[in-house]
Amino acid sequence: MTDQTMTIRALDAAATAAEAYITGLDAAPVAATVSLADLRARLDIGLGDTGTAADEVITDLVAAVEGGITGSAGGRFFAWVIGGTLPSALAADWLAATWDQNAGLTACSPAASAVEEIAGKWLKDLLGLPAVASFALTSGCQMAHATCLAAARHRLLADRGWDVEADGLAGGPPIMVIANDQRHLSIDRALRLLGIGTKALLPVATGDDGRILLTAFDAALAAAGDRPVIVALNAADLNIGSCDDFATLIPRAKAAGAWVHIDGAFGLWAKASPRHRAVVDGVERADSWATDAHKWLNTPYDCGIAVVADAAAHRAAMTVSASYMPVDGYAREAVDWNPEWSRRARGFAVYAAMRELGRDGIAALVDRCCAHAATLAHGIAALPGTRLIGGPGLNQALISFGDATDAVIARINASGEAMFGATTWRGQRAMRVCVINWRTTDADIARAIAAVAAALD
Repeated sequence: MTDQTMTIRALDAAATAAEAYITGLDAAPVAATVSLADLRARLDIGLGDTGTAADEVITDLVAAVEGGITGSAGGRFFAWVIGGTLPSALAADWLAATWDQNAGLTACSPAASAVEEIAGKWLKDLLGLPAVASFALTSGCQMAHATCLAAARHRLLADRGWDVEADGLAGGPPIMVIANDQRHLSIDRALRLLGIGTKALLPVATGDDGRILLTAFDAALAAAGDRPVIVALNAADLNIGSCDDFATLIPRAKAAGAWVHIDGAFGLWAKASPRHRAVVDGVERADSWATDAHKWLNTPYDCGIAVVADAAAHRAAMTVSASYMPVDGYAREAVDWNPEWSRRARGFAVYAAMRELGRDGIAALVDRCCAHAATLAHGIAALPGTRLIGGPGLNQALISFGDATDAVIARINASGEAMFGATTWRGQRAMRVCVINWRTTDADIARAIAAVAAALD
């Protein structure tokens, strides 16, 4: 059997399994139905001395993980902010794996470089961000934060005469970070990765609407004194979809000399919707923005997006060079903007998704998810023994079932009809409602409400 034949047979086996998964999403349980112990037992068959035919490996793998794959690609998954995958993005991602391009350098793949350049241009335009801003496609919003905050670290310290890339942080001016107290912990971890540390972080109190209180914000800026400051704001928070008051906070932060960074993992996509963009009014005045394509754009995992208004600071924080790296001075070299050296060609899926939807389709996707989230949240809250305790804001809401919250969520998930996650918000246990999948329909929402009603019974 030739190499080509083996490859094609393995791809055929994968395509058959993928088709079965996609066509079965509507009928299959959303949550996993087998235990981790069962999955380990099925998979840990020992590494043999001799190899196994590629198509047999794929067939065996599919059988071994049966029941352990969640239905997050389907329309009834509401547990976390996990999007589905648009048809063109899925197909483009398959091709990215087939082409197996290293997107770190243009010389490695001119096509990957060009498609990423165009995708970045389209993204900035769609999200209303400065055309002159630099960007990077990262593994996710975690590394997008690290990329943006590395640029912030460079600029703030360089303006004070400190070369952090050469000299490190020890002995340099200490950076203070002011952030929303409802921030995602990926901000904290980015500070750890960058050596700034979480002790540098000052959480700022928020109101019941999840937005930073202006008096608390002004006090935090005053407390910073003459230290270099990064301000991290939410667009939107993962519990109730709350967006900070950018139009008010960003000018105040800039007047104090701070670098303003936006955690827009999913909420930044509201900029693409004429109906919802008012909630992020003024966000374009920030210095850097982090978001995900694998959330509201519905590309496959993984794909984060970092955008930095100060392109020089971004490049200075990331760029590397070596004699074996061919550069012509004309191409945009991704390695100059990205923390990864060898990297997947994520631009193909992003480009495909944006072309499939177009501006109107992306706006409609955002609008539809927000409408579904409101219908789902209010529909559940109308059931006996339930209470809407947060939102709906954009595509997020929180529902409480009192002391029975975790038990009710477990019963819903065990039914297979829908999948939700739990959280603790302002001291209360709650069920998170998140709608961000292009596949979600009115029927899916009705089915989920019925599943909650059955769990309550």
